[in-house]
Amino acid sequence: MAQPLALVLNVPEALGDQDQEPSPYEESEVHDSFHQLIQEQSQLAEELELQQRHGHQSLLGPEGAPVHSAATLRILASMPSRTIGRSRGAIISQYYNRTVKLRRRGSRPLLGDMVHSARPSLRLYDLELDPTALEEDEKQGLLVKELQGLSVAQRDHMLRGMPLNLAEKRCLREKSQVQRGKRRARQDRGGVFSCCSRLRYWPPNPGLALGLRVTCVVLALHSLGLALLSGLHAVRPWRHTLKQIGGQFGSSVLSYFLFLKTLLAFNALLLLLPLGLLVGVQAALPPGPPDPAPAFTGLELLTGGGCFTHTVMYYGYYSNATLSQSCVPPRDGHQCSPGASSLPYNMPLAYLFTMGAAFFITCISLVYSMSHAFGESYRVGSTKGVHAITVFCSWDYKVTEKRASRLQQDNIRTQLKELLAEWQLHRSPQSLRGRLRQAVLLGLAWLLCLGTMLGCSVAVFVFSEVMIQSPVSAGQEARLLALPLVVSLLNLGASYLFRGLAALERHESPGLEVYVAICRNLILKMAILGILCYHWLGRRVAALQGQCWEDFVGQELYRFMVMDFVFALLDTLFGELVWRLISERKLKRRRKPEFDIARNVLDLIYGQTLTWLGVLFSPLLPAVQVLRLLLLFLVKKASLMANCQAPRRPWLASHMSTVFLTLLCFPSFLGAAIFLCYAVWQVKPSSTCGPFRTLDTMYEAGRVWVRHLESAGPGASWVPWLHRYLVDSTFFLFLASALLLAIIYFNIQVVKGQRKVISLLKEQIRNEGEDKIFLINRLHSVYERKERSR
Repeated sequence: MAQPLALVLNVPEALGDQDQEPSPYEESEVHDSFHQLIQEQSQLAEELELQQRHGHQSLLGPEGAPVHSAATLRILASMPSRTIGRSRGAIISQYYNRTVKLRRRGSRPLLGDMVHSARPSLRLYDLELDPTALEEDEKQGLLVKELQGLSVAQRDHMLRGMPLNLAEKRCLREKSQVQRGKRRARQDRGGVFSCCSRLRYWPPNPGLALGLRVTCVVLALHSLGLALLSGLHAVRPWRHTLKQIGGQFGSSVLSYFLFLKTLLAFNALLLLLPLGLLVGVQAALPPGPPDPAPAFTGLELLTGGGCFTHTVMYYGYYSNATLSQSCVPPRDGHQCSPGASSLPYNMPLAYLFTMGAAFFITCISLVYSMSHAFGESYRVGSTKGVHAITVFCSWDYKVTEKRASRLQQDNIRTQLKELLAEWQLHRSPQSLRGRLRQAVLLGLAWLLCLGTMLGCSVAVFVFSEVMIQSPVSAGQEARLLALPLVVSLLNLGASYLFRGLAALERHESPGLEVYVAICRNLILKMAILGILCYHWLGRRVAALQGQCWEDFVGQELYRFMVMDFVFALLDTLFGELVWRLISERKLKRRRKPEFDIARNVLDLIYGQTLTWLGVLFSPLLPAVQVLRLLLLFLVKKASLMANCQAPRRPWLASHMSTVFLTLLCFPSFLGAAIFLCYAVWQVKPSSTCGPFRTLDTMYEAGRVWVRHLESAGPGASWVPWLHRYLVDSTFFLFLASALLLAIIYFNIQVVKGQRKVISLLKEQIRNEGEDKIFLINRLHSVYERKERSR
């Protein structure tokens, strides 16, 4: 080993007073010379190391690789990729100089403006470049002091870029956060009253300090808003749960809870417009004196009728008049002035446009989420090297708590299991005999599944006709739960049958097994929903002539949602909890049931479809869905942690979120949109209830408004023109569809071009590597010829 160099950096003394501190200019010179000497020492150490290696003939490469000469090694050592991590002291000093530059760039005061006792002086330190622990601690102290002067973001970015090991980074981070941590603790203790304590500085004279008053109010409101946001962030049910689920059960089970979280956001967005523009307005201006409500019996929570019927929850409660706040006549007998009432509010037009706008916003957000999921799952370029990235780049060194580090360890371990399982699946192809056997089993299973789907659909159709033939009288509201009960039983039984067939098929890939189960459950549920839509808009409308069929459809969809939720709870109780107890206590097995991803995801899509189908007839149905999803999240999370185990065959669910959103968009949302468009454009509304009781169709409200604008005067003539050529005309619809298809086609072509360019760039990178190897070999041969000639 080469002897370490001991170079001493002499700090120049002042000519006058020897005890005087150096000026800021002299300190900056000391810093620069300190950095330059460390770089020179690193270069000398590298040259001595190369020379010593060459002298001892210890340059042993891999088998078959040539041993390079000292000159070649010197050139290789000067490459940027070879100069990283040579000297820990050089690294610390290098980043120390970077922190000095960042600090001088910031808003901190200059050293010249500070008193001498407050300025750090380099004369207090011995700056000998001796590679001992004491010298490294001194240089580390300099770096820590400068890191404490940076902001949190700059300090984290600087530590992340240092080529040091995790232990040294964590040590630097802890030392640089000691003082900041104490200061933050003091701030947190006073953070509860910070928004109100700012009002202590309220100026006593209002005429002199109006701007200061406004500043105090703005700062107080800002602090209050931050406190509320942090409180909302803390009460979220998935704050720590998603990381725990992903670490213990893998990405496949995690995708279910992420999808549930996405549905919760969609329903909250869908609820905003009806809640503000319909429910709030109609509750403030009720249509008339309310009828005496029936007594609450508790059955209304299941049927949705009773005391809930004549409320803002259903379509029939809303008025068909133009609402306005009438004034109260004065006591002296005078009449109200003409401008005493507020602005008119056209409830039929507001109902139609609010539902249309809510569905349009939901469609835009759904398409955006699906495109974003496609971009994340099917990222441009291949995923080669993901194993190395997971092994070497997955750990976050900022994690310091034991619980968080344990979760991150579980998450990385589960990711590696999934990646290795997928890699092993591609390396072990099935034989021809096994493929034939698998094809025969799949054919028989699909025949049985299609027969089951057909039988369930026929059963639902027959039972719905029986329900029409035997109307429910007053006092027999419990009979209304018969059809939802039958449909939920068929859905649950068929899903268990499909799961048993999947166990007999023995799919080679667990992901393929989940996708097949999703496809089968989806076909069954969409067939049943199609029959129910015909039952509601075809048979029920004809059977309920003279009655409010919209309220009945809204209540029916509410009953289906409640019954589906009850069966989800029963399945969680008996399908997971009871089975775990039987397996552990009776069968003496340690195996727990696995979480059925396909059935649970299709239950979410089924419930969301019911919500979209019923929002026109029950504007508060998204609120019921939000409550249902929150309860499902808590119940499923508790059951998963207590009663389920991780999949026995781990698999990488990289495209699951994209598949779920695609199924939510095309079969579910598109079907619900077609159902509602048919109800708005073709079905005659009830003549006894609702905002469209005097019209032939719900869409007629827009035409009535346009005719009113035409007769109002020439000032609003452009609105009927827009309605005639953009809404009534089919040409605009075909033009918009053609533009959408053209945009999709161009995006597909752009992605294909990007993939081709990326493949060409990867090939060029490989060629560059081969060129470097070729040049190194030629350089080595040239030096060998020179050595021989000497």
